Amino acid sequence: MCQRGIKVTHVSKGSSSTKIQRFIPLANGLTDNMKSFAVFLLVLRYLSVSHGCTCMEGPQQFPAVQIDAGQGNVVMTDGNNYAYFLLGSQWYKMGSLNLKHVSVGPAGIWGVDLNNRVYKYVAGSFVFANGESLQQVDAGGDGQVVGVTDTSTIHCLKSTIASDYRKQSTLSWTTITGGLMYFSCSSKYGCWGVNSLQNIYFTRVTPSTCGISGWIQVDGLAVMVEIGTDGSVFVVTRGGEVFQRQGIDSSTPQGTSWTKIPMPSRISHVSYDRGNLWVVTDYGTILKCLY
Repeated sequence: MCQRGIKVTHVSKGSSSTKIQRFIPLANGLTDNMKSFAVFLLVLRYLSVSHGCTCMEGPQQFPAVQIDAGQGNVVMTDGNNYAYFLLGSQWYKMGSLNLKHVSVGPAGIWGVDLNNRVYKYVAGSFVFANGESLQQVDAGGDGQVVGVTDTSTIHCLKSTIASDYRKQSTLSWTTITGGLMYFSCSSKYGCWGVNSLQNIYFTRVTPSTCGISGWIQVDGLAVMVEIGTDGSVFVVTRGGEVFQRQGIDSSTPQGTSWTKIPMPSRISHVSYDRGNLWVVTDYGTILKCLY
């Protein structure tokens, strides 16, 4: 777990300065955004997070907007609203459909387009799933799919319906009481969400019925929350800081406290899976932080 600050790794005297000086002439023809991106990556090569966690440059598809990881798979959307799937160290475009959010997990790969229409990725293409308009969707639960609308209503697709969906048809979503602007589930320990006031909530969702155990408000404020397959929970604050929830177990699934995760830049999105914290910075770069 990352508990301490950023440190500069050891380099020979003058080596980093020399490399940066060599880099500057190459940057003259770049736009300001490209310069910021290039300098950020250069500096990142000399930075690591101490005490058990190291952040490094991940596979890039610039500018990245949103990322999601689950069951060993990683997907993302970029600034052009295209979805990508990570194979090895290379991002592969998942068709020509414009998507603003994509999620991968036990329920498969699901996404929403610019008009809040929902899709499932089936046999190499996204299949439209009529029935509910969502601005964010999550496939990380125990087979169920959850999502929220642009008016903060919460919806859930039962696990049997989600797994059986193969061809275009109208799906029957279950409405969950409450109001959230972001919702994330795991097959372990339950689901987490944040509302428009940045309040953080926890609940358990029954995959086969979409019934919930009731909402528990958790201390802290955040604009997004993600829960990994193993139950690890991370949030991003309005200021771009990242925190991990501590004390989560079967008897206390809502956890007990937050620990700040030091980052070399403001962060806009995170996702955690199998020891890797995938991070999207405000620059649109992707970091891979190893636990």
